[in-house]
Amino acid sequence: MASKKHKKIIKLAKGYRGRANRCYSVAYHRVLKAQQYAYRDRKVKKREMRKLWILRVNAASRMYGVPYSNLINMMANSRVQLDRKVLADMAITEPLSFRSVVEVMKSIFPKA
Repeated sequence: MASKKHKKIIKLAKGYRGRANRCYSVAYHRVLKAQQYAYRDRKVKKREMRKLWILRVNAASRMYGVPYSNLINMMANSRVQLDRKVLADMAITEPLSFRSVVEVMKSIFPKA
């Protein structure tokens, strides 16, 4: 009878190819590596999403004549509490609202 620890690892290795889904010693290493990848990629996912938001905000803000860096700087100086995620969503789903945000920023900081 396999121990509870072995059963747990074999259960986690379900779907793996070859001996990795049957043999504890092989499955253990595969599961360990899979957990390492999962931990790493949770961080990478956050990074990739932030890059996507920045890309979208940059594209939308340049349509109205303001580069991304200037827009973020103006928003930080005026203490507007819209983060990149909200701005990116607004740029795609509500372009007129996004345009009004950009226009307000341009009116507050006319030189930028």
